[in-house]
Amino acid sequence: MRLCELKEKDVINTCTCKKIGCVVDLEFDKKSCHVTALIVSQGIHFFNLFCNDELVIPWRCIKQIGPDVILVDLPGQS
Repeated sequence: MRLCELKEKDVINTCTCKKIGCVVDLEFDKKSCHVTALIVSQGIHFFNLFCNDELVIPWRCIKQIGPDVILVDLPGQS
């Protein structure tokens, strides 16, 4: 899967059943070249000019990547 495909998906917290935001970037481990986290924008997007907050979601918290959404398990996130 490509980053451009991930950016089209909404990120949903399964603990609160609320939308967190949209994927804006990925974090990689330099040694293993594995993805370690998704970086999600919680703000309003307008050509990436207005971005309030970014949330780093560790890969271990991702439960499922579906055709339209990414489900994550973040108990402490409201």
